[in-house]
Amino acid sequence: MSGQVVLEVAQWQGSGATTAGRLRNGAARLAELIPEVRRRTVATDSGSGNSRGGVRNADVLERHLRAMREALAEVPPGETTVTIGGDCGVDLAPIETALSVYGDRLTLVWFDAHADLNTPQSSPSGAFHGMVLRALLGDGPEGLRPVRSLSADRVVLAGARSLDPGERDFVERRGMRHIGVEHLTQPGPLLALVRATGAEAIYVHIDLDVLDPQIFPAVGTPEPGGLGVEDLLAAVRALTNEFTLAGIALTEYERTEDTGQEEAVLRRIVDGLFGSARR
Repeated sequence: MSGQVVLEVAQWQGSGATTAGRLRNGAARLAELIPEVRRRTVATDSGSGNSRGGVRNADVLERHLRAMREALAEVPPGETTVTIGGDCGVDLAPIETALSVYGDRLTLVWFDAHADLNTPQSSPSGAFHGMVLRALLGDGPEGLRPVRSLSADRVVLAGARSLDPGERDFVERRGMRHIGVEHLTQPGPLLALVRATGAEAIYVHIDLDVLDPQIFPAVGTPEPGGLGVEDLLAAVRALTNEFTLAGIALTEYERTEDTGQEEAVLRRIVDGLFGSARR
């Protein structure tokens, strides 16, 4: 992947996990590993903020969204943005930007154990990382909405296995494309779903909790029955071999003190997606 810009966004305030503070160190370490042409650390607040409209830390998240938009405005045309979180909420502005370039030719492939389709009213936690995809579809809280919304028929949920009742109902009502872990061991079924959207370009969102927690437990909301690393890499490679990559995000790494297994998995992911990981 050439011509890439890495944006490190150490946002934790959108997470509902009690260990969310670890996302700051996770973002820093993961960004360090990626071989890049240019790297920028987006300024984020270290502390919590005020809740509003059913969203925890809403004011802080709005400031971060503005900072992300400013950083993205400085990325030269034609360069691929690699967004490193932090919680999943950091991906609102990068996907919004990809939409401004590709419009209805863009499909979002959302690798995540969760659907992130709650609203402030349906969310059991008030955490924005569980609402960000719904916000991208145009149903977000005030101050955390994209300039341009994504159509639900341009989204493929990949590996989601823990949906709240309201999310499950939304997926069924909107007929959203959803592929389970059991069908991601070979790239064919995923490619068929993305082709059916009419995509020319793709944006790839990866929440690391899409992986099985026995392989990678360093996330705030682990769910059993997840993907293996090689299956994830094979899926992304197949997608990028067929479609233009508009951007990619890696999110939700909560770095712990026992980093041996974490480092091995992260290096394998970075090597598979970007080339040899940095030391």
